[in-house]
Amino acid sequence: MISCKIFLVVILSSIYSISKSSNGNYYDSINLAKKHLPYYFSNFPQEAEKCKKDPNCPFKKYLGKNKCWGYEPNCKAENSFSRPTCPGDHQGWVRSKFEQINTFYKQGDFGYVKEQLEELQTICKPIVQGESSLECSQHLRFCRGRNILVNFTSLATRKDRIRYNMDVLSMGDITGYCKLDRGKLKNQCDHISPLQSWGPELRFFDESPFPIRRNQCDIFINTPTFIMKIDATVNLYHHFCDFFNLYASQHVNNSHPEAFSSDKHVLIWESYPYRSNFGETWKAFTHHPIWDLNTFRGKTVCFKNIVFPLLPRMIFGLFYNTPIIWGCEGSGLFKAFSQHILHRLGITTKARDSGKLIVTVLSRESSYRNILNEDQLIERLKEDKRFIVQRVVYNKALTFEKQLQLTHDSDIFIGIHGAGLTHLLFLPDWAAIFELYNCEDENCYQDLARLRGVKYITWEKKELVFPEDEGHHPDGGAHAKFTNYRFDSEEFYRLVCVAADHVLTHPSYKKLAKPIREEL
Repeated sequence: MISCKIFLVVILSSIYSISKSSNGNYYDSINLAKKHLPYYFSNFPQEAEKCKKDPNCPFKKYLGKNKCWGYEPNCKAENSFSRPTCPGDHQGWVRSKFEQINTFYKQGDFGYVKEQLEELQTICKPIVQGESSLECSQHLRFCRGRNILVNFTSLATRKDRIRYNMDVLSMGDITGYCKLDRGKLKNQCDHISPLQSWGPELRFFDESPFPIRRNQCDIFINTPTFIMKIDATVNLYHHFCDFFNLYASQHVNNSHPEAFSSDKHVLIWESYPYRSNFGETWKAFTHHPIWDLNTFRGKTVCFKNIVFPLLPRMIFGLFYNTPIIWGCEGSGLFKAFSQHILHRLGITTKARDSGKLIVTVLSRESSYRNILNEDQLIERLKEDKRFIVQRVVYNKALTFEKQLQLTHDSDIFIGIHGAGLTHLLFLPDWAAIFELYNCEDENCYQDLARLRGVKYITWEKKELVFPEDEGHHPDGGAHAKFTNYRFDSEEFYRLVCVAADHVLTHPSYKKLAKPIREEL
């Protein structure tokens, strides 16, 4: 009679070792946005050669374009996906326009990816070629390993729920058959905080006295696995810090043609079951179920390929803590992320053939930051025949994919300060985001709009916005985010017209839309 343990290993192994061929046509597995295909084939000339020789390859028109994302060695500016611009003043940050553009590129564009690649150093060197290894960027922000064993047996007796805990592992619970540079590892463990680095976990890495083999493990995972420590899943802004950094990490890890394949596993480093209204986004990264620590409770697990991606709250990291130099806009990394998510979730760009601009007003269902005269403002816009005005409420009654389609169909997107404005990431290039009022948090969505490269507008005349009261912070004291607001309808209309002028004169909009009829 086969033991329960062996039976479990057999079942899990059969599930976890799915090969690419099981997903159908080889070319289907590439599954990248059309605009990204020239960069894929330029990065992997062997794949381009296969396509060139195969009469059935559907991607021949994307070959031979000599494109690069921007982080590859010898990537020329004219071939790069990233072309940020800095039309504004840098306000004393740097001494020249060149330095301004370069600073922006390093802070929030593919220059950040390039920096991680340049920083990669071996922490644990293989003793024998093909055996275990571990390499990381500075401060253990990004790491990847081969043939790594992780011991989760202590979780079997642990009664507390795990989230943001830094004591999941103990010394030797994560090992590899390699020569560990202990001094280097210790020096890099300088950002010990749950969401800032992998220091809390990898400080316990130790050498294994023998090669990692299947018979040492309760479970052996052959498919690449990304381990993730995630931010607040209930908040669109914070959870998309996770998804964005996962996408950026795939670029850091872009050394194999399958770097962006969805045949990879995601293990969330907590024991709470994953729940989020934005969970459909995982389909952009994996076609496997999402794991958590309960999946491997009490087991020893061996990973053939393991990645510890960039985290959501790194010091001077991407998205949440990104310090953006003044005067710059249009990060190629943020644009590529937007295109990748929209493509993988099947969100399409519709022709603007009505001759009218689609204005979307995001309505809140919360205790604070509601627009008290929302109906009046919407009616004022409807008086202008150039506009099709729609009010939306983005809650769990509307799938996230449907929300994204509504957003991507918008030419002007309007909402008061709040996480819902993170939808600006998925607006078309010509669109304008109108943060009706920033509630004294001036930079958050302005910076995000600059990174994405869409027009940002906010309220200008403070005497024409009318708070319900001074606002009452839960911990005491007045606070602009904890009240509701009325807005002057004519000033509101004026600002929407500013946004409309931007859209109508944007080259990308003019290419897509039919001319506005004279009678409008």
